[in-house]
Amino acid sequence: MSSQPQYCQPPRADYIVPVTSTPTTPSYQPSNGPANPNPPSHTSALEGKPSQLEHVRSALGLHPHPPVSDDHLQQEHHQLLWSQTRLALREFFAEFFGTFVMVMFGNGSVAQVLLSAGEASAPGGNGYGPYQSISWGWGIGVMLGVYVAGDSGGYLNPAITFTNCLFRRLPWRRFPIFFLAQFLGGFCAAGVVYANYIAAIDNLEGDGVRTVPPSKTATAGIFCTYPQQFLPRASMFFSEFIASTLLMFMIFALKDDSNLGAGKLFPLMLFFLIFGLGACFGFETGYALNLARDFGPRLMSYALGYGSQVWSAGGYYFWIPIVSPFCGCVFGGFLYDVFVYTGDDSVVNSEWFGNKRVREKALPVRKRAEDSFERV
Repeated sequence: MSSQPQYCQPPRADYIVPVTSTPTTPSYQPSNGPANPNPPSHTSALEGKPSQLEHVRSALGLHPHPPVSDDHLQQEHHQLLWSQTRLALREFFAEFFGTFVMVMFGNGSVAQVLLSAGEASAPGGNGYGPYQSISWGWGIGVMLGVYVAGDSGGYLNPAITFTNCLFRRLPWRRFPIFFLAQFLGGFCAAGVVYANYIAAIDNLEGDGVRTVPPSKTATAGIFCTYPQQFLPRASMFFSEFIASTLLMFMIFALKDDSNLGAGKLFPLMLFFLIFGLGACFGFETGYALNLARDFGPRLMSYALGYGSQVWSAGGYYFWIPIVSPFCGCVFGGFLYDVFVYTGDDSVVNSEWFGNKRVREKALPVRKRAEDSFERV
Protein backbone atom coordinates (compact mmCIF):
# COMPACT_ATOMS: atom_id res chain seq x y z
CA MET A 1 0.00 0.00 0.00
CA SER A 2 0.92 3.45 0.01
CA SER A 3 0.71 7.02 0.90
CA GLN A 4 -1.57 9.21 -0.49
CA PRO A 5 -0.49 6.35 0.74
CA GLN A 6 -0.13 10.10 -0.22
CA TYR A 7 -1.70 12.30 0.82
CA CYS A 8 -1.66 15.98 0.78
CA GLN A 9 -3.44 18.74 2.49
CA PRO A 10 -3.17 22.46 2.45
CA PRO A 11 -1.17 24.24 5.08
CA ARG A 12 -2.68 26.61 7.59
CA ALA A 13 -4.80 29.49 6.33
CA ASP A 14 -2.33 32.11 7.55
CA TYR A 15 0.46 30.58 5.50
CA ILE A 16 1.17 30.40 1.81
CA VAL A 17 -1.13 27.74 0.41
CA PRO A 18 0.26 24.86 -1.67
CA VAL A 19 -1.17 24.93 -5.09
CA THR A 20 -3.77 22.28 -4.59
CA SER A 21 -5.39 23.71 -1.56
CA THR A 22 -7.94 26.19 -0.48
CA PRO A 23 -6.98 28.73 2.18
CA THR A 24 -9.28 27.21 4.74
CA THR A 25 -9.09 24.01 6.73
CA PRO A 26 -6.35 21.41 6.41
CA SER A 27 -6.84 18.31 4.34
CA TYR A 28 -4.77 15.49 2.97
CA GLN A 29 -3.77 16.95 -0.28
CA PRO A 30 -3.61 20.56 -1.30
CA SER A 31 -6.81 21.68 -2.88
CA ASN A 32 -7.34 23.42 -6.14
CA GLY A 33 -6.56 27.04 -5.45
CA PRO A 34 -3.68 29.30 -6.43
CA ALA A 35 -0.94 29.99 -3.93
CA ASN A 36 -1.23 33.17 -1.91
CA PRO A 37 1.30 35.53 -3.46
CA ASN A 38 1.38 37.78 -0.39
CA PRO A 39 1.53 35.69 2.77
CA PRO A 40 1.44 37.67 6.00
CA SER A 41 4.77 38.61 7.45
CA HIS A 42 5.74 37.34 10.89
CA THR A 43 8.77 39.58 11.18
CA SER A 44 7.37 41.56 14.10
CA ALA A 45 6.62 38.36 15.97
CA LEU A 46 10.19 37.14 15.55
CA GLU A 47 11.96 40.21 16.82
CA GLY A 48 15.71 39.89 16.75
CA LYS A 49 16.05 36.84 14.50
CA PRO A 50 13.68 37.10 11.55
CA SER A 51 16.43 37.58 8.99
CA GLN A 52 18.37 34.52 10.07
CA LEU A 53 15.26 32.37 10.20
CA GLU A 54 14.07 33.55 6.79
CA HIS A 55 17.53 32.96 5.32
CA VAL A 56 17.67 29.38 6.61
CA ARG A 57 14.16 28.56 5.42
CA SER A 58 14.79 30.06 1.99
CA ALA A 59 18.02 28.09 1.67
CA LEU A 60 16.05 24.91 2.39
CA GLY A 61 13.54 25.71 -0.36
CA LEU A 62 10.76 26.66 2.05
CA HIS A 63 8.74 29.85 2.26
CA PRO A 64 10.59 32.42 4.40
CA HIS A 65 7.72 32.59 6.88
CA PRO A 66 6.86 29.42 8.84
CA PRO A 67 3.26 28.13 8.84
CA VAL A 68 2.54 29.24 12.40
CA SER A 69 -0.20 31.57 13.62
CA ASP A 70 0.76 35.02 14.88
CA ASP A 71 -0.63 34.21 18.32
CA HIS A 72 1.84 31.35 18.70
CA LEU A 73 4.77 33.32 17.30
CA GLN A 74 4.26 36.09 19.86
CA GLN A 75 4.99 33.72 22.73
CA GLU A 76 8.37 34.18 24.37
CA HIS A 77 9.51 30.58 23.98
CA HIS A 78 9.89 31.10 20.23
CA GLN A 79 13.12 33.00 20.97
CA LEU A 80 14.69 29.80 22.33
CA LEU A 81 17.17 27.89 20.18
CA TRP A 82 15.02 24.77 19.74
CA SER A 83 11.93 26.83 18.98
CA GLN A 84 13.85 28.64 16.24
CA THR A 85 15.08 25.30 14.89
CA ARG A 86 11.54 23.91 14.89
CA LEU A 87 10.28 26.94 13.00
CA ALA A 88 13.06 26.63 10.43
CA LEU A 89 12.30 22.93 9.80
CA ARG A 90 8.59 22.90 10.51
CA GLU A 91 7.45 21.43 7.19
CA PHE A 92 10.32 18.92 7.20
CA PHE A 93 9.28 17.62 10.61
CA ALA A 94 5.62 17.55 9.55
CA GLU A 95 6.29 15.45 6.46
CA PHE A 96 8.71 13.21 8.34
CA PHE A 97 6.33 12.38 11.18
CA GLY A 98 3.28 12.23 8.91
CA THR A 99 5.01 9.58 6.78
CA PHE A 100 6.34 7.92 9.93
CA VAL A 101 2.83 7.52 11.35
CA MET A 102 1.49 6.26 8.03
CA VAL A 103 4.14 3.54 7.71
CA MET A 104 3.89 2.58 11.38
CA PHE A 105 0.20 1.76 10.96
CA GLY A 106 0.66 0.20 7.52
CA ASN A 107 3.67 -1.99 8.22
CA GLY A 108 2.33 -2.77 11.66
CA SER A 109 -0.89 -4.15 10.20
CA VAL A 110 1.04 -6.34 7.76
CA ALA A 111 3.24 -7.63 10.57
CA GLN A 112 0.32 -8.56 12.80
CA VAL A 113 -1.56 -10.40 10.05
CA LEU A 114 1.51 -12.23 8.75
CA LEU A 115 3.15 -13.16 12.05
CA SER A 116 -0.06 -14.27 13.78
CA ALA A 117 -1.39 -16.44 10.94
CA GLY A 118 -2.83 -19.64 12.36
CA GLU A 119 -2.39 -18.50 15.94
CA ALA A 120 -4.79 -20.66 17.96
CA SER A 121 -4.90 -18.24 20.89
CA ALA A 122 -6.47 -15.53 18.74
CA PRO A 123 -10.23 -14.93 18.82
CA GLY A 124 -11.59 -17.45 16.35
CA GLY A 125 -8.45 -19.53 16.65
CA ASN A 126 -6.91 -18.47 13.33
CA GLY A 127 -4.65 -15.47 13.80
CA TYR A 128 -5.16 -11.79 14.50
CA GLY A 129 -6.46 -10.50 11.23
CA PRO A 130 -7.42 -11.26 7.61
CA TYR A 131 -6.09 -9.45 4.54
CA GLN A 132 -8.62 -6.64 4.98
CA SER A 133 -6.92 -5.73 8.25
CA ILE A 134 -4.01 -4.53 6.11
CA SER A 135 -6.30 -2.28 4.08
CA TRP A 136 -7.65 -0.89 7.34
CA GLY A 137 -4.16 -0.29 8.68
CA TRP A 138 -2.92 1.58 5.63
CA GLY A 139 -6.12 3.58 5.29
CA ILE A 140 -6.02 4.68 8.92
CA GLY A 141 -2.29 5.37 8.69
CA VAL A 142 -2.75 7.68 5.72
CA MET A 143 -5.66 9.51 7.34
CA LEU A 144 -3.80 10.10 10.62
CA GLY A 145 -0.56 10.95 8.85
CA VAL A 146 -2.36 13.76 7.05
CA TYR A 147 -3.48 15.23 10.35
CA VAL A 148 0.10 15.14 11.64
CA ALA A 149 1.49 16.82 8.51
CA GLY A 150 -1.23 19.45 8.13
CA ASP A 151 1.07 22.47 8.22
CA SER A 152 3.25 21.18 5.38
CA GLY A 153 0.39 20.10 3.12
CA GLY A 154 0.38 16.44 4.19
CA TYR A 155 1.78 15.06 0.93
CA LEU A 156 3.52 11.98 2.45
CA ASN A 157 4.34 10.68 -1.02
CA PRO A 158 7.07 11.93 -3.41
CA ALA A 159 4.96 11.09 -6.48
CA ILE A 160 2.06 13.18 -5.17
CA THR A 161 4.43 16.01 -4.25
CA PHE A 162 5.89 15.88 -7.77
CA THR A 163 2.46 15.92 -9.39
CA ASN A 164 1.42 18.97 -7.37
CA CYS A 165 4.58 20.74 -8.47
CA LEU A 166 3.75 19.86 -12.06
CA PHE A 167 0.01 20.63 -12.16
CA ARG A 168 -0.72 22.81 -9.11
CA ARG A 169 2.36 25.02 -9.16
CA LEU A 170 3.69 23.92 -5.81
CA PRO A 171 7.19 25.50 -5.85
CA TRP A 172 9.72 23.02 -7.21
CA ARG A 173 12.27 24.20 -4.65
CA ARG A 174 10.25 22.43 -1.95
CA PHE A 175 10.39 19.05 -3.63
CA PRO A 176 13.90 18.03 -2.44
CA ILE A 177 13.32 18.66 1.27
CA PHE A 178 9.84 17.12 1.19
CA PHE A 179 11.27 14.09 -0.62
CA LEU A 180 14.00 13.68 1.99
CA ALA A 181 11.56 14.00 4.90
CA GLN A 182 9.16 11.45 3.41
CA PHE A 183 11.92 8.96 2.65
CA LEU A 184 13.43 9.22 6.14
CA GLY A 185 10.00 8.95 7.75
CA GLY A 186 9.31 5.63 6.04
CA PHE A 187 12.85 4.37 6.68
CA CYS A 188 12.73 5.07 10.41
CA ALA A 189 9.17 3.77 10.87
CA ALA A 190 10.18 0.41 9.36
CA GLY A 191 12.98 0.18 11.91
CA VAL A 192 10.58 0.76 14.80
CA VAL A 193 8.13 -1.86 13.48
CA TYR A 194 11.00 -4.34 13.18
CA ALA A 195 12.13 -3.65 16.75
CA ASN A 196 8.59 -4.20 18.00
CA TYR A 197 8.09 -7.51 16.17
CA ILE A 198 11.63 -8.94 16.25
CA ALA A 199 10.68 -11.72 18.69
CA ALA A 200 7.69 -12.70 16.57
CA ILE A 201 9.87 -12.71 13.43
CA ASP A 202 12.38 -14.97 15.15
CA ASN A 203 9.54 -17.22 16.25
CA LEU A 204 8.34 -17.64 12.67
CA GLU A 205 11.62 -17.75 10.75
CA GLY A 206 14.11 -18.86 13.40
CA ASP A 207 16.68 -16.86 15.35
CA GLY A 208 18.70 -14.71 12.96
CA VAL A 209 17.00 -16.14 9.86
CA ARG A 210 15.59 -13.53 7.50
CA THR A 211 14.04 -14.43 4.14
CA VAL A 212 12.14 -12.77 1.32
CA PRO A 213 9.30 -14.11 -0.87
CA PRO A 214 8.73 -16.70 -2.26
CA SER A 215 9.99 -18.40 0.92
CA LYS A 216 7.03 -19.84 2.83
CA THR A 217 8.21 -18.19 6.05
CA ALA A 218 9.34 -14.90 4.46
CA THR A 219 8.83 -11.80 6.60
CA ALA A 220 10.44 -9.21 4.30
CA GLY A 221 6.95 -8.44 2.97
CA ILE A 222 6.19 -6.73 6.29
CA PHE A 223 8.27 -3.78 5.22
CA CYS A 224 7.92 -3.44 1.44
CA THR A 225 6.06 -4.97 -1.47
CA TYR A 226 6.90 -8.06 -3.51
CA PRO A 227 5.03 -9.20 -6.64
CA GLN A 228 3.28 -12.49 -7.24
CA GLN A 229 5.68 -14.94 -8.88
CA PHE A 230 3.51 -15.52 -11.95
CA LEU A 231 3.45 -11.86 -13.01
CA PRO A 232 5.43 -10.72 -16.06
CA ARG A 233 7.32 -7.45 -15.73
CA ALA A 234 4.77 -5.48 -17.75
CA SER A 235 1.92 -6.59 -15.48
CA MET A 236 3.89 -5.59 -12.40
CA PHE A 237 4.41 -2.11 -13.77
CA PHE A 238 0.84 -1.73 -14.99
CA SER A 239 -0.65 -2.85 -11.66
CA GLU A 240 1.20 -0.08 -9.81
CA PHE A 241 0.57 2.39 -12.63
CA ILE A 242 -3.21 1.97 -12.72
CA ALA A 243 -3.55 2.12 -8.92
CA SER A 244 -1.37 5.27 -8.78
CA THR A 245 -3.41 6.84 -11.57
CA LEU A 246 -6.63 6.24 -9.63
CA LEU A 247 -5.01 7.59 -6.47
CA MET A 248 -4.01 10.93 -8.00
CA PHE A 249 -7.16 11.30 -10.08
CA MET A 250 -9.32 10.85 -6.98
CA ILE A 251 -7.19 13.14 -4.82
CA PHE A 252 -7.64 15.96 -7.32
CA ALA A 253 -11.36 15.19 -7.46
CA LEU A 254 -11.76 15.17 -3.68
CA LYS A 255 -9.96 18.52 -3.42
CA ASP A 256 -11.88 20.16 -6.27
CA ASP A 257 -14.31 22.51 -4.54
CA SER A 258 -15.67 23.62 -7.90
CA ASN A 259 -16.86 20.04 -8.30
CA LEU A 260 -18.52 18.21 -5.40
CA GLY A 261 -15.33 18.02 -3.35
CA ALA A 262 -14.88 16.46 0.09
CA GLY A 263 -14.30 19.61 2.15
CA LYS A 264 -13.54 18.87 5.79
CA LEU A 265 -14.24 15.19 5.19
CA PHE A 266 -11.20 14.89 2.95
CA PRO A 267 -9.02 12.87 5.39
CA LEU A 268 -11.89 10.44 5.95
CA MET A 269 -12.44 10.11 2.21
CA LEU A 270 -8.74 9.37 1.84
CA PHE A 271 -9.20 6.49 4.24
CA PHE A 272 -11.89 5.03 1.99
CA LEU A 273 -9.75 5.65 -1.10
CA ILE A 274 -6.73 3.82 0.31
CA PHE A 275 -8.90 1.04 1.70
CA GLY A 276 -10.56 0.62 -1.70
CA LEU A 277 -7.27 0.53 -3.58
CA GLY A 278 -6.00 -2.17 -1.24
CA ALA A 279 -9.21 -4.18 -1.51
CA CYS A 280 -9.29 -3.99 -5.32
CA PHE A 281 -5.65 -3.72 -6.45
CA GLY A 282 -3.55 -5.16 -3.62
CA PHE A 283 -3.16 -8.77 -4.71
CA GLU A 284 -0.66 -8.62 -7.56
CA THR A 285 2.02 -6.23 -6.28
CA GLY A 286 0.85 -5.08 -2.84
CA TYR A 287 -0.18 -1.58 -4.03
CA ALA A 288 2.96 0.30 -2.94
CA LEU A 289 1.96 3.54 -4.72
CA ASN A 290 4.63 5.42 -2.81
CA LEU A 291 8.43 5.46 -2.93
CA ALA A 292 8.63 6.60 0.70
CA ARG A 293 6.51 3.67 1.88
CA ASP A 294 8.38 1.08 -0.21
CA PHE A 295 11.98 2.07 -0.93
CA GLY A 296 12.67 3.52 2.54
CA PRO A 297 11.45 0.40 4.40
CA ARG A 298 13.12 -1.83 1.78
CA LEU A 299 16.44 -0.17 2.48
CA MET A 300 15.86 -0.62 6.22
CA SER A 301 15.09 -4.33 5.73
CA TYR A 302 18.35 -4.67 3.79
CA ALA A 303 20.24 -3.02 6.63
CA LEU A 304 18.54 -5.32 9.16
CA GLY A 305 19.84 -8.48 7.52
CA TYR A 306 17.38 -9.53 4.84
CA GLY A 307 20.20 -9.45 2.34
CA SER A 308 20.56 -8.55 -1.31
CA GLN A 309 17.45 -10.51 -2.23
CA VAL A 310 15.34 -7.50 -1.21
CA TRP A 311 16.64 -5.97 -4.47
CA SER A 312 16.79 -9.06 -6.71
CA ALA A 313 13.46 -10.66 -5.74
CA GLY A 314 10.83 -10.68 -8.47
CA GLY A 315 13.41 -10.11 -11.19
CA TYR A 316 14.72 -6.92 -9.56
CA TYR A 317 11.20 -5.69 -8.98
CA PHE A 318 12.35 -3.02 -6.50
CA TRP A 319 12.58 -0.28 -9.15
CA ILE A 320 8.92 -0.59 -10.18
CA PRO A 321 7.45 0.87 -6.94
CA ILE A 322 9.90 3.74 -7.41
CA VAL A 323 9.15 4.63 -11.04
CA SER A 324 5.58 3.49 -11.63
CA PRO A 325 3.90 5.69 -8.96
CA PHE A 326 5.47 8.79 -10.52
CA CYS A 327 4.20 7.80 -13.97
CA GLY A 328 0.75 6.88 -12.68
CA CYS A 329 0.27 9.96 -10.50
CA VAL A 330 1.33 12.31 -13.29
CA PHE A 331 -1.03 10.57 -15.70
CA GLY A 332 -3.90 10.65 -13.18
CA GLY A 333 -3.40 14.35 -12.51
CA PHE A 334 -3.19 15.03 -16.23
CA LEU A 335 -6.44 13.15 -16.90
CA TYR A 336 -8.36 15.02 -14.23
CA ASP A 337 -7.14 18.44 -15.30
CA VAL A 338 -7.70 17.81 -19.02
CA PHE A 339 -11.20 16.36 -18.77
CA VAL A 340 -12.70 17.66 -15.51
CA TYR A 341 -10.90 20.51 -13.76
CA THR A 342 -11.75 24.08 -14.75
CA GLY A 343 -9.58 26.09 -12.32
CA ASP A 344 -7.02 28.50 -13.72
CA ASP A 345 -4.26 27.36 -11.34
CA SER A 346 -3.60 24.24 -13.43
CA VAL A 347 -1.01 24.50 -16.17
CA VAL A 348 -3.34 22.41 -18.31
CA ASN A 349 -5.79 25.31 -18.34
CA SER A 350 -3.23 27.83 -19.55
CA GLU A 351 -2.13 28.53 -23.10
CA TRP A 352 0.11 25.84 -24.56
CA PHE A 353 -0.18 23.84 -21.32
CA GLY A 354 1.84 26.45 -19.48
CA ASN A 355 4.60 26.53 -22.08
CA LYS A 356 3.69 30.08 -23.01
CA ARG A 357 5.83 31.26 -20.10
CA VAL A 358 8.78 29.30 -21.43
CA ARG A 359 8.23 30.78 -24.87
CA GLU A 360 8.01 34.33 -23.49
CA LYS A 361 11.24 33.88 -21.56
CA ALA A 362 12.96 32.39 -24.57
CA LEU A 363 11.99 35.20 -26.97
CA PRO A 364 14.43 37.84 -25.61
CA VAL A 365 17.26 35.30 -25.74
CA ARG A 366 16.39 34.41 -29.33
CA LYS A 367 16.14 38.09 -30.25
CA ARG A 368 19.60 38.81 -28.82
CA ALA A 369 21.02 35.86 -30.70
CA GLU A 370 19.48 37.05 -33.97
CA ASP A 371 20.83 40.59 -33.41
CA SER A 372 24.32 39.23 -32.75
CA PHE A 373 24.14 37.12 -35.91
CA GLU A 374 23.09 40.15 -37.99
CA ARG A 375 25.97 42.22 -36.62
CA VAL A 376 28.39 39.49 -37.61
